[in-house]
Amino acid sequence: MTITDIRIRKVAGEGKLKAYVTVTFESCFVVHNVKVIQGESGVFIAMPSRRTKNGEYKDVAHPINTEFRARLQEQILEAYDQAADAPAAEDEEE
Repeated sequence: MTITDIRIRKVAGEGKLKAYVTVTFESCFVVHNVKVIQGESGVFIAMPSRRTKNGEYKDVAHPINTEFRARLQEQILEAYDQAADAPAAEDEEE
C-alpha cells in the first residue's frame, strides 16, 4: 500500500503531544488524528483511538503487521522532521 500524502499539524506547547497527522493511502483512503508523541526514547506515532465505556483506549484504525507500522512511522516522522524545520506560517495556510 502506497502512502500518497502526509499532512502535519504541529501542536504548540511543552507537552508530549507534538503534532497531529493526516495520512492518505493510494490517493483514496485517509486516516486523521495520528499523533506524534515525544517519549522517553524519542518520538513515535500513536494511531487514532477512542475511549471505551470502561475507560480503556482502543485504536480506531491501525496497521495489521509490524512491517507496515514501521514503514508508516518512518514516513510520518520524516515528514514531521521536515515540518519542524519549516517556518510556523505554513501551519496557518490550511
